Amino acid sequence: MSPEYAGDGIFSVKSDIFSFGVLVLEIVSGKKNRGFFHEDHNHNLLGHAWRLHREGKTLELADASVIETGQTVEMLLCIHVGLLCVQHNPGDRPNMSTVVMMLSSDGQLPEPKEPGFYTQDDRFGPENSSSIQNENSNNGLTITILNPR
Repeated sequence: MSPEYAGDGIFSVKSDIFSFGVLVLEIVSGKKNRGFFHEDHNHNLLGHAWRLHREGKTLELADASVIETGQTVEMLLCIHVGLLCVQHNPGDRPNMSTVVMMLSSDGQLPEPKEPGFYTQDDRFGPENSSSIQNENSNNGLTITILNPR
């Protein structure tokens, strides 16, 4: 689901492009965006792909069985196009005819920007999880009293 639809209920063809980008990244990686887990961070699949791309390790996203086919150039292209499709700002995402052109040509692609639902900091990391007791918390007990009408 695109960020603009999730946050504001605004749906457009750019929302479909976002979904297409998620699907491309899921196919290449062999992993689902929902429920994605990585031991080094708490980003979803999109954040993980973005992080690898920024670190110059884009090919690490691809599933090993896909890499074995020897299609590394095609995998890098698909990941790059997938990242272009999941950019946070809908105006930065390409339209579908441009996506098809990018996938079928050897031309230079624009550099993708930050994907939707990506947080730079790890404020949702394991050390900040609500399942870990915070020793400074004063709210150790919640009482709910139900009053019928």
